[in-house]
Amino acid sequence: MTEQKISIATAEGFEAFLATRNEPQWVVKRRIEAFATYQDLCDQPLDPEEFRRIDLRLFRPADYSVVSGNATENAANQFATLMVDRGEFAGHVAHVDGTTIRSELNSELKEQGVIFCSLNEAISEHPELIQQYFMTKAVQPDADRFAAWHAAFWTGGAFLYVPRNVELKQPLHSLIGLAQTGAADFSHTLVVLEEGAQATLLEETSSADPKAAGLHMGAIELLVGKNARLAYVQLQNWNERVFHFAHQCGRVERDAALQWTVGALGSKFSHVHQDVMLDGRGSDAQVNGVAFATDRQKLSYYTRQAHKAPNTHSDLLYKEVVRDRARMIWRGMIEVDEIAQQTDGYQRNDSLILSHDARVDAIPGLEINADDVRCTHAATAGQVDEEQILYCMSRGVSRDEAMHVIVEGFFQQVFDRIPVELVRETLSQTVQTKLGFGNEA
Repeated sequence: MTEQKISIATAEGFEAFLATRNEPQWVVKRRIEAFATYQDLCDQPLDPEEFRRIDLRLFRPADYSVVSGNATENAANQFATLMVDRGEFAGHVAHVDGTTIRSELNSELKEQGVIFCSLNEAISEHPELIQQYFMTKAVQPDADRFAAWHAAFWTGGAFLYVPRNVELKQPLHSLIGLAQTGAADFSHTLVVLEEGAQATLLEETSSADPKAAGLHMGAIELLVGKNARLAYVQLQNWNERVFHFAHQCGRVERDAALQWTVGALGSKFSHVHQDVMLDGRGSDAQVNGVAFATDRQKLSYYTRQAHKAPNTHSDLLYKEVVRDRARMIWRGMIEVDEIAQQTDGYQRNDSLILSHDARVDAIPGLEINADDVRCTHAATAGQVDEEQILYCMSRGVSRDEAMHVIVEGFFQQVFDRIPVELVRETLSQTVQTKLGFGNEA
């Protein structure tokens, strides 16, 4: 198939993109509406509360293109994934530069009605589910210009559907990859768990070439039905020439639970908008974040815990380490609606600074409209303690090893909350690599 590169920055490019897609009319209609919204929002300023500390001047959309026609099965072999070779999974979905290269699921789960496939396959084989859930309940196309841009150009992605009362004993795995220089990936992850279902999805992002510049404009939607349990892990490990933007939203219904773990390790620049919506009485959400930025990386997270019903519980813990001239930005918010009495909300962000030129901005916040709640927030930041390093070195370890002990100990509180051993091991290994003495994953 002839390779084609399509601009994502112009109306002509969008028309050319549509011409390459063989999709149902309802999908085309939604794309056209989203692109019109994107054009309107580009004329409006971004939310100053969310983007005040972010400098987008180095981001040039014209440098990136949607690539079609070149992905092959061999593309999967270009990636050194963090987890796929070290664990046992019930299914895999992988796509590179927005094109699916692998999609498989355990036959027993298929017989139980579980669906795990690429989003394109899901549109063809399960259109009723996609129409019902895709960008209708969680991430909204008009949230801002990046969400609208994604809704117009989305390519690739994974769809997981678990029917009522079905429990998955093994995790599922998804890979999102960038291979070519200048490629743009607009992948979308959509997870739907019906009442009483249980599942674990481990997702990782990776670059085939450590020097290839790229763009990821993604979205994640996690819909957890009544009494359902979802554990979702995303390890963001782009190379340090990738711009990464994402809208992510989890919705949790009555007596359901969502455990959401984020590993922010790579990219040149990231901005992630992460919402957790506690919609049903007794719903619970635990959000874990581990971030490690080095060199001149800039990683930004805007998190929101929105309590929409009584007796809901949320617990967010982000641990961040910065080194060299890197910068971390975290802006967190707990929102409690008037109806959400007896809410228990907690958020905490701790930062460890390993060099004098690194910088951290951490701003927690509360917006409470109920009068019978318990909400707590906190943020700390500090330089690594030289006395701790000296103490470790006095026990016969090198300075790098001492730093690893301190950093891993700093992250341990988050690691202890992660039930999947493979994820804990992967994060620990990556910490060593970021410190400069571990093996490349």
